[in-house]
Amino acid sequence: MRIPPFYKLPSWQRFFSGMVVGGIVSWIIFIYMFGVMHENQTKLIEEQKNEISKYKNTLSYLQEEYKQLNEKNEDQLTIQEVKIKLINPTKTKVELLSIHETEDRLSGDLRSLINKDLETAYGTRDLIKKIIENKTVELNDKSFTFKVREIYFWTTTQITLELEYEE
Repeated sequence: MRIPPFYKLPSWQRFFSGMVVGGIVSWIIFIYMFGVMHENQTKLIEEQKNEISKYKNTLSYLQEEYKQLNEKNEDQLTIQEVKIKLINPTKTKVELLSIHETEDRLSGDLRSLINKDLETAYGTRDLIKKIIENKTVELNDKSFTFKVREIYFWTTTQITLELEYEE
């Protein structure tokens, strides 16, 4: 089998040389377009990396500052108000006015807790409970003692008491 002698004809020589030149030109155009596109993507990725690192630095700074502020605020949490609530006045048949006066009197007795930090007040909760439970109060010519049901410590400390007849 023989290859036809097309390489001798000028028209075929122009066709083959055109194919070679076209292939080289298209390869050059492809390399140029790919390079430009790759360069743009590299620039975009580099800008995004810089932006991400900037945001990470800002985030870490803000988290650290937030943490310090939280620690500072936790250290500064103090009791601002003491609320006393008496329950079961219907069983003891005591007037509401007497109950409110007793609540106010107890709140006045416990005002030493105001402006103390929560940690210190929570540490002395047993002492506070004993102080309250050892108090005796006269209402309607009857002696009553208190039994502590709940104590909530926060900026507003709430103490729930139950009235009991003194024995």
